[in-house]
Amino acid sequence: MEQSKFERLTELTQGDYQAFLYDCDGTLADNMPAHAKSYVEAAEEHNVIFDPAIIDELAGWPIANVVEEINNRYQANLVPLAFKARKEEIFEERYMEAVEPIEYVVEHLKANAGRVRIGVVSGGDRVTVERTLELLGIRELVEVLVCAGETERGKPYADPFLKAAELLGAEPTKCLVFEDGVPGVKAAEAAGMHWVRVDQLKFG
Repeated sequence: MEQSKFERLTELTQGDYQAFLYDCDGTLADNMPAHAKSYVEAAEEHNVIFDPAIIDELAGWPIANVVEEINNRYQANLVPLAFKARKEEIFEERYMEAVEPIEYVVEHLKANAGRVRIGVVSGGDRVTVERTLELLGIRELVEVLVCAGETERGKPYADPFLKAAELLGAEPTKCLVFEDGVPGVKAAEAAGMHWVRVDQLKFG
């Protein structure tokens, strides 16, 4: 019988870990297309058109940094903080309530809560991430939440994961990171942590 994604993820995450650190968007929540749409719609209000593939490419980056990169590539002059507020407003109004879980990752978190420490490390805004976790029914299982702007540097730097480890009282080398994008994997590696790409079921 073919191994389920949950079984495969469980198999990949065996080991002497003290903490599991999950990304939110695209890892626990199947909402990356909705986030991409909210970026596109916010940019269109300023007559800025861009390829939404950049959102997947920069998955995990803080929104303000993504906006700066869009400005660089498209010779735009979007104001990062103002854009971030509008993008989050659009997401909240049009897409938030329709958020769906990535079932096998959410089940993995639930299965391990209480066995290891649980953190969520996201490039998203804290209010939006909190609401997303509530809608997924797992907010109370998350002991530590590190979001955009809460460390000096965001992903792909190590800072957010190192802060989560510190808050959980876990050694970085004993933390396992769950991600769906290259920036998050780079951040995990920079922090000295092993990682799993949940979209590829690949361990590194």
